[in-house]
Parts: sequence; C-alpha cells; structure tokens
Amino acid sequence: MRARRAAAVAGLGDVAHPDAGEEVWRYSRIDELDLESYLPSSQRPTGASLGASLGDSPGDSLGAGAAATVVLCDGWIQSVQVSEAATEAGVLVGTVADLEGGPEILGAVLEAPVDLFGHLNRAFCPEPLAVLVPDGIRLDGPVVIVSHVATEGVAAFPRLLVRCGIDAEATVVEVQTSDDVGAMVTPVLEAIVGRAGRLRHAVLQELGQRVWQMAHQEVHVGQEASVELFHAGLGGDYARTRTDCRLLGRGAGCHITAAYFGDGSQALDYRTFLDHAAPDTVSELLFKGAVDDASRSVYSGLIRVRPEAVRTRANQTNRNIKLSPDAWAESVPNLEIETDDVMCSHASTVSPVDADQRFYLESRGVPTDVAERLLLEGFFAEVVEAAPVPAVGNRLHSGLRAKLDQHEAVGSDAA
Repeated sequence: MRARRAAAVAGLGDVAHPDAGEEVWRYSRIDELDLESYLPSSQRPTGASLGASLGDSPGDSLGAGAAATVVLCDGWIQSVQVSEAATEAGVLVGTVADLEGGPEILGAVLEAPVDLFGHLNRAFCPEPLAVLVPDGIRLDGPVVIVSHVATEGVAAFPRLLVRCGIDAEATVVEVQTSDDVGAMVTPVLEAIVGRAGRLRHAVLQELGQRVWQMAHQEVHVGQEASVELFHAGLGGDYARTRTDCRLLGRGAGCHITAAYFGDGSQALDYRTFLDHAAPDTVSELLFKGAVDDASRSVYSGLIRVRPEAVRTRANQTNRNIKLSPDAWAESVPNLEIETDDVMCSHASTVSPVDADQRFYLESRGVPTDVAERLLLEGFFAEVVEAAPVPAVGNRLHSGLRAKLDQHEAVGSDAA
C-alpha cells in the first residue's frame, strides 16, 4: 500500500485539473473548489470525537439484522463487526491490506482513475475497505457502512471494493454523514458482480452543508448478473457522483434509481455512463429531483451500445421539479448506439409543480400548501419504494419530509 501511494503521489503533477469547459464537468461548480483549503487526514481520528456525531447516523433499523456493520471516520476504518452467520459463510469484510490477495483486489475493476480526484484517492486513501462475498453465498442482511467526516479542513478519501461472487447475492448500504465542518470527501466504489450474481448497493448522502463531495463508482457486471444502484442525495454544498457501469456479459443488467432534493445554495450533480458491451443486456435509469431556493441540480447521462451488444434494452429518465424561480436544473440524457437491433429511449423534464394536478386537489377543498406537498411526496414515492432495504426508503422519506417542512416554513414566512 505504501508503494502504491508513493507512486500515485509522484504522478499527481502530471494529472490535469478538471475544467468546467470539459463536457464531463459542464454545468458544474468545479471552478469554485479551492483544493488548497483541505489537507488529507494523516492520523486516525479519536473515538471520542466520533461517538457523539454518529449517535443517530446509522440508525437502529439500518443496523438491525445486518450481515456486517463498518464505521469509518475521515476515511479511516474505526470498527468492523461481522455477524456469525456471515463469518461462517466465508464473507470477508476488512481492510484490503489485511486480506490475502489484497494487491490483486485493489484496482482490479478500476485500473486507472478517471479524474484528478480518483488519483488523489489512490494517493491518500488510508485504508481501502473490501467486502468479498464467496460464490453461491446469499446474505440475508445488508452490509452497512457508515462513512463520517468529522474534522474541519480535512480531505477524506474512503474507498470501498465489493466483489459479489458467482451466483452470490448481497446488499451494501453506505450512509455518508458529517459534522458541521468545511471539508472535502472523495469516495470511490469498485464493484464486480460475477456470473448470475446479484448486487444491490445504496447510498444515503446526508453530508453537512459545507462539505464538497466528488464520488466515483465503477461497476462491472458479468453474464446473467445484475446490479441495482440506489442514490439518495440530500446534503452537501456541492455533491457530485459519477457512475460508470459496464455490462460485460450476455444478459447482464443494471438498474439505477435516484432521488435528490436541493435547497439553499446546494448543487447536486449526477453523471452516469452505461456501457453495453455484450448482447441481451438491460439498463433502466430513473432519476427524480427537486430544487428549491437558489439550489441547482445536474443530471448528465450517456448510454453507449457497442456493435456487439445486439438486442440491448436501455431506458433513461430524468424528472425535475423547480420550487423556486431562482432554482436551476440541467438535464442532459444522451444515447450512442452502434448497432441497429436495440430498444433504447431517454426522457427528461424540468418544470414547476403541475398546475392542473394542484388545481384538481384545490377544487376538492385541499389547501394549496397541502396540495403541493402531497404532489411532491407522490412524485418521490416511486423512488422511495425502490429502495433495496425498507429502512433506506424510510430514511430517505424522512429526509425528504424535512426538506418539505423547510420549504413550507420559508413560504409561510414570506407570506
């Protein structure tokens, strides 16, 4: 690990810094980021500083029945608990450096970082975490990973590697939280799903309002395997997630579902790259968001269908609701199709709350503010119901309700 970090640090001078003029960074606030304001964490945070801040973060319902629970702070692993059943099944959860074959696991999916932040993660990640599920093993409970940022001015670099074996099944839930600190966090996920495997992965992003996030997910899916990715974006100052999913085997499938709600001056930024590289592959993407006050959101997605990926089915949908005239949402779905035997579609909308639907409720005696809230909760219900674990959906629903409460409170004050 030391040798890899040293090599990555030595090469940082040759890595280009991101520029909003590049298509992949278009519409972003990357030009506002002052990298020199943050420093990598050089030592493990103390347990005392972590305990109070995580008092409510993992939640009893998320931890109940978990196959494993892991807590990280500023990118450092604080604790790992694996259930007896998971241990007996041969499931491995721990630092890459402590696992047999660790050097081969690290970077097996993501051979080269896609941008500066990936290079920084490779250089400064203190303890990559691995979750390895053997062939044929099906976990009854989720692996819950709480990644917390606690230090003012820190640059945190958590890294997670997930390997779901042949005909294996697993659910991994990441809860991303922070204290009220100014910080930058650049999480990286590398996941590989073996033949006929099934992986469900969820992210609950609940970072503080002064945290910048630059996340990257790289997922490879094998023959007849499937991956379900779930995103809930509620926090952060500028929070960006790039997802690259490669469907490498015949019959592979990828489903991505996301909900995000920005307020204040938040910016929530999602980029997806779906690469259909084999026949009979399927992808379904549904992103739903709301923006309030002077917040902004970005969704940019590319579905690429290679010449050999005949009989591909791919659908990409992004829906946005503007709750304020100063809010802004950008939606850019793209298709790049290199064969003719496919069924592909994309759709996007940016609009205020539907006036006809609101009038329908108002005409039946529902007050305007109540009608708008009912419509917004109904707008997100499809995503909440798609959560891979009920507790994740409940927590997303609670976060959305808190945002709506704030929206109504501001509206009442203005009135």
